[in-house]
Amino acid sequence: MAPAPGPSWGQLAAYAGPALPLAALTLPLYVILPSYYAGAIGLPLAQVGFILLIVRLADAISDPLVGLAADRFHPPLGRRRGWLALAALPAALAAFMILTPPDGASWVYLLGWGLALSLGYTAAIIPYTAWGAELADDYHGRSRVAGAREGMVLVGTLVAISVPALVEASGAGDQGDALAVLAWLVALALPLTVMLAIRALPEPAEPTRALPGLRQGLAHLAANRPFVRLLVAFVVNGFANGLPATLFLFFVARVLEAPQMQGPFLFLYFFCGIAGVPLWIAVSKRLGKHRSWSFAMLGACAIFALVPLLGPGDLVGFAAICVLTGLALGADLALPSAIQADVIDVDRLATGSRRSGLYFALWGLATKLSLALAVGLAFPLLDLAGFVAEGTGDGGLVMLVALYALVPVALKLVAIALMWNFPLDAGAHAELARSLAARDETPGRPLA
Repeated sequence: MAPAPGPSWGQLAAYAGPALPLAALTLPLYVILPSYYAGAIGLPLAQVGFILLIVRLADAISDPLVGLAADRFHPPLGRRRGWLALAALPAALAAFMILTPPDGASWVYLLGWGLALSLGYTAAIIPYTAWGAELADDYHGRSRVAGAREGMVLVGTLVAISVPALVEASGAGDQGDALAVLAWLVALALPLTVMLAIRALPEPAEPTRALPGLRQGLAHLAANRPFVRLLVAFVVNGFANGLPATLFLFFVARVLEAPQMQGPFLFLYFFCGIAGVPLWIAVSKRLGKHRSWSFAMLGACAIFALVPLLGPGDLVGFAAICVLTGLALGADLALPSAIQADVIDVDRLATGSRRSGLYFALWGLATKLSLALAVGLAFPLLDLAGFVAEGTGDGGLVMLVALYALVPVALKLVAIALMWNFPLDAGAHAELARSLAARDETPGRPLA
């Protein structure tokens, strides 16, 4: 029995829809809101930072709990659609409230709605991504699903960058008004796109066997060597991507001496990321997903190796780097997520059940870990090197360039070494699919 290739293009568009508002609400939370609550609202900056740290820690703790719940509990619409439907309205409400604080809002307001948004977002994103992993069983069909979703994530990120800039540049309002526009966008778009996705796409088939217990389930996770290998490579590459993401604004302002170009360069980078998604999906049909991802990382290494040659005013050169690394970003987003759906099949063969919720919860936790590592390493090292964000002169600039470009190259080479000969290619997955089909056709057959 051949694996199902996955949803139609119309269904793909419906499935990808919720990714836009989900992505649009994440950027303001950690990039715009700290300065807004400290400036316009008047909370102490240290207090705002501490509250957002608590929110991040709660977010990390909630990931595996939500993943377990999304696999084990069955709302009326199902394990994937049902959880997404239940989480959409609370997440939209929390996003609206935190983006439109009243005058004089206290730290309790920020903490309460921050925790509500964190939990609502996690309760939505984990079943949403798990649903995508179960919409197609075909090796290349999964790339289409992941690519559609991650492409829309980039569109949502562009919206989150563009809306505040357009509102303020047009004179239509200040930062608070820009956040209010984003709040209404998310509050209206998230429930609407979730409803359209639920109407357009089916709930995946329920597992034929009971889920393993916690101890046995963890043992199966540890024994899933392709998953462990992929996860380590993903964390290392995420760390590599997190460093330039964390230091991007500093690099443009201090090394290129062009702070006015921060927004345009960010837009160019993410726009090219959108173009990169279909490009790398097409390449993966010829080379395989893991090898295509490795080539994309190699290309990014070659491009980042040129960054130390840039200096004040080298805007054309940096624009070219944004274009090329943006194209590579498309592979970083779409291909690992599609490979993740494949390694879940290894667990499915061993346990007889689909635990996509738990697997994607660990995936989300790994993403947050890699970003935390980037911030935790970059800022202390910059401080030790004497770097001053608002200053002038050369203090700490060598460290800034090294962390922005050279350390990521070394990290990506490690990720490439892990993924170059990844064992679960198209041929191995086809054999895995045949084993799953044979097992499903013989319900009493022992598990592998």
